[in-house]
Amino acid sequence: MTDRTADAMADTPPQEASSTALQIAVLAGLASMGTLATNILLPSLPQMAVSLQVTTPAVTASITVFLLVFALGQLLVGPISDRYGRRMPVLAGFAVFIIGSIWCGVSTDLPSLLIGRAIQAAGACSTSVLSRAIARDLFSGAALARALTLVMIAQAAAPGFSPLLGGGLDYFFGWRSEFVFVGAFAVLSALSYILVLGETHNTTRIPLNPLAVSATYLKLSVNRHFLIPAATVGLIMGGLFSIFSAAPRILIEGYGFTPIALGLFFAGTVLVVFGSGMLAARLAPRFGLDRAIRYGLLIAFIGSIAVLATAYFHGNVVTFIAATCVFLLGMGVVNPLGTAQALSPFGTHAGAASALLGFWQMMGAAIGVSLSATIVPQAALALGIVLGAACLIAIVLYAMRQPTIAVS
Repeated sequence: MTDRTADAMADTPPQEASSTALQIAVLAGLASMGTLATNILLPSLPQMAVSLQVTTPAVTASITVFLLVFALGQLLVGPISDRYGRRMPVLAGFAVFIIGSIWCGVSTDLPSLLIGRAIQAAGACSTSVLSRAIARDLFSGAALARALTLVMIAQAAAPGFSPLLGGGLDYFFGWRSEFVFVGAFAVLSALSYILVLGETHNTTRIPLNPLAVSATYLKLSVNRHFLIPAATVGLIMGGLFSIFSAAPRILIEGYGFTPIALGLFFAGTVLVVFGSGMLAARLAPRFGLDRAIRYGLLIAFIGSIAVLATAYFHGNVVTFIAATCVFLLGMGVVNPLGTAQALSPFGTHAGAASALLGFWQMMGAAIGVSLSATIVPQAALALGIVLGAACLIAIVLYAMRQPTIAVS
């Protein structure tokens, strides 16, 4: 599979354009594995607690375990893929994820479920991080930004639709059916990967050496061309996951939403993310990545201030949802374009760069969720503070960025 130039997605024959669209669809499936497996369980946590004879807060540990293993596992997957190619780690990740899904589906107590979730996360982190590295293998320049935008739309849509899907599966078939679904999804995604993509890392392979891996991560961590956009994306993702974490408390306890209405809210956020992804795809070619990302950060910051004001002045639910959507609009611009900017200069080390970027994203998510739950008792006020702080820090950080130069 050969690399594509920046114009590959703009001026291609219909047959090649169709092939490119199929490649992006497969990448979207890989990227959404982790978020699908995480959020599909949210409506079922009370039922899982009853079934496993534990409290709901206790069974919530299944989400925490998944996120921690997911974040740390990415740091190992990237260098392995730079040494052995993408195919072996991707297929191994699918296999591990399917095993973990089966394990979770037959679990009869909480410790067993937590083990299964850790296995699931170990597999999901492989497909997620390598979806970005494979995109870097296939595309470059503006085409990479556009491809990642479309992939990120799918990745962001998964946490929006999956609670609604999970609630339906739980209602008709029980919570164990959710693990059957994600396992079947992994099987179909694996077959699609084999048939459509296969090996894409055909450039020079990097020897797998622990010291070399550590040196690579250190090199990336102190490189401003990677660190600043990666940290910016991590901060914005922290805001996104804090919304997913705080929304049930705000909308159900504060505004009287039913679980079904909450699921519809999450599904509605997909439309905002989709629209922002389309906006990002148009802004990047017209204004360049730097200006487009700055515009996205400004939009997100305005939304965060609106959320904070709504909480402080006790605004109604329409105001809260509108403010949240403004933040999501900006987030949907920053996330894919910041990802493209962080990965573009690092062709040889694309796997390691993608892994470290994924680590930043998941750690940002974990910190955002933790702060929004503990910083102040009022959920809406806590969310506004977290969103505002994340956006403000990201704006200041990104202002220190210098023009990108290509490095290997």
